[in-house]
Amino acid sequence: MPVAEDERAILEVLDALVGQNAVWQELGRIGSRLEQRLEADRSLLLVWEPVDLALYGGPVPDGIRSSWVFVLRAKTSSGAERHPNSIQRVMSFRGSADLQTQVGEQPSETWTSNRLVSQPTAALEDRWLSIPCGVWHQGVMGGEHWVVVSFHTALAEDLIEERPASQRGETSQRTYIPRPRS
Repeated sequence: MPVAEDERAILEVLDALVGQNAVWQELGRIGSRLEQRLEADRSLLLVWEPVDLALYGGPVPDGIRSSWVFVLRAKTSSGAERHPNSIQRVMSFRGSADLQTQVGEQPSETWTSNRLVSQPTAALEDRWLSIPCGVWHQGVMGGEHWVVVSFHTALAEDLIEERPASQRGETSQRTYIPRPRS
């Protein structure tokens, strides 16, 4: 999928930050820890952990407010979700999958395929995907767990995940970091 020049510039900065040796190693440790959690609980389709932006050792592009590592279970689909309050930039860190997207109020049967790989020498477009606010997406994994690094324009505690809740167009929302009950 072609990337607009301004978006490519953002992805190139993020790619360079993630590619620093110490950062890469720490993200790998986080991914391995999350894979162990996924293996320990077979009922989970995915697990995640926010990453302190300070890990990247320098300024992140304007608008980036949080970073995450997600691990998605092998041989599954994550199911349709979208983020109504954030642009998501996601990089395939370990493994590969088809990160499908579609625009519309409700997800349908027709998805646009975006196959992402984790080879550092692969083209930027084959490793990264930018997902605008409100765009439905789902990961379809192959035979191995898929580890991704994700950057969002929402703060970690404010990032909303929205999923279809009914055939009538209703959705349910949650945050990845549970908010304290008042």
